[in-house]
Amino acid sequence: MSHAATVTSEGENVLRIENLNIDFVTDAGAVPAVRGVDLEVKAGEILAIVGESGSGKSVTARTALGILAENGASHGAVYLNGKNMLTLHGAPLREMRGKDVAMVFQEPSTALNPVFTVGWQIMEGIRAHAKISKKEAKARAIEAMRQVGIPDPEQRVDYYPHQFSGGQKQRVVIAAALALKPQLIVADEPTTALDVTVQAEILALLRELRNELGTAIVIITHNMGVVADIADRVIVMNQGKIVEQAPALQLFEAPQEEYTRSLLAAVPHLGRQSASEGMEERPAAGSEVLVEAKELVVHFPGRMGAPGFTAVNGVDLKIHAGEVYGLVGESGSGKTTIGRTIAGLNKMTGGSLKVLGYEMANFKERTFKPLREQIGFVFQDPAASFNPHLTIGECVAEPLMVHRQLGASATRTKVGQLLEAVQLPAGFADRYPHELSGGQRQRASLARALALEPKLLIADEPTSALDVSVQAKVLELFRELQAELGFAALFVSHDLAVVDQLSTWVGVLFRGTLLEEGLGSKVLANPQHDYTQRLIASLPVPDPREQAQRRARIEELNRQQA
Repeated sequence: MSHAATVTSEGENVLRIENLNIDFVTDAGAVPAVRGVDLEVKAGEILAIVGESGSGKSVTARTALGILAENGASHGAVYLNGKNMLTLHGAPLREMRGKDVAMVFQEPSTALNPVFTVGWQIMEGIRAHAKISKKEAKARAIEAMRQVGIPDPEQRVDYYPHQFSGGQKQRVVIAAALALKPQLIVADEPTTALDVTVQAEILALLRELRNELGTAIVIITHNMGVVADIADRVIVMNQGKIVEQAPALQLFEAPQEEYTRSLLAAVPHLGRQSASEGMEERPAAGSEVLVEAKELVVHFPGRMGAPGFTAVNGVDLKIHAGEVYGLVGESGSGKTTIGRTIAGLNKMTGGSLKVLGYEMANFKERTFKPLREQIGFVFQDPAASFNPHLTIGECVAEPLMVHRQLGASATRTKVGQLLEAVQLPAGFADRYPHELSGGQRQRASLARALALEPKLLIADEPTSALDVSVQAKVLELFRELQAELGFAALFVSHDLAVVDQLSTWVGVLFRGTLLEEGLGSKVLANPQHDYTQRLIASLPVPDPREQAQRRARIEELNRQQA
């Protein structure tokens, strides 16, 4: 029995969706998720489906695998190689999955089972469809791992998921999807959880696989830069409907619909609206130094005799009153650790760190507590940083209860003022965190951080979990509040374009070391270090022509490194 799916010639439809309608049945009645969707994907084509959270893009694409939540009801037809996936159940559906169509999920850590080796997990799919020996299945798993660029696959086939980095884990997931050579791969936000340099590698890999194997790919994303990088054709969805579809170049150069134009306008561009534009020197250089690190070291000891890990290694930096310092770096660079150490949430192990005049080397909670009210913290994931049992009003009031002994009515008034300052209605104080959208929760998180009028705000990736249009509004709000209230901020992010918009002074961190720092416009327009150059070249921009030039630049940097 051949493990390859029936070969479809170039230009034929692999997937055809006709008048798809999906409703989710809830206690409050039926909620429409998808309305009247028609689309087709040709062999060897990369189709991007874009839209914000709740637009119906994931629900639509997952029907290609016959995946629908238990409370979902669908009407219409989803033809994959001529078979309607909505009418298949049991064995016939399992036969199609993996062999004809495969899925790459957003979060590789949850897509892989931590207790089995990656080789076993790739082989599981192969042996479910092909009557072959374990030895042959392992050989195919090794071949699939080699195809996706995992080094030394003969050894690493026996590794467990935790022994791979995030980008390598996503390669394993793609290897598992490819193992049976399906004609269609559905990739749901496959690079959202990855750093920009790793994202560039994964997109290059998907493009290569399409070119070599002729696999059709449906990529679901909210990132217009990713679309410009990889898509042949684009479908834009909003509130369950297709609002526009066009070849990629045409969509970016002449979008027809207002919604598409607003999505494109919301994407932050490097060098556009730069906070440090036209500046020649550090604007806050003469003002009070709120944070000063000298040769800062943060080391985490290993468990049970294992070697420890140095997250921050000899960093020197200063944050002046009233300035936004942007700290850029990839996962594991130590940027979050620096933010947490400044806030007194991590202990430093070497060097010197003065925060508001307090030497953190002698840190004691009792003596540091009076200073805490001058430091606000905005976390990456607002859903996890709020207590789900408290209302938004109670969450925002928490710092006031701890540091200011206000009466109940004064607290309520202050909470109302704070919510209005972040452009939320005062009535939201009575709602619970789950009743707010991601963007609204992040605004409430900002209100809580500003409750005590801090001198210093630490914002750790505050917009990375948000859609571009929501992100644009939150960043605009942050900029307005900072100008009005004059607090200093350490803005931690892996997104260079966001940092450029907000920060006058930018530092680039790599594996615990500060490689370069300076005015944002100077560092990002004329980077001195090859790592910063690679970081900038890897940042996808919503322009297919410019994106092609950036790809060529990355290839050139790779050749120089080799």
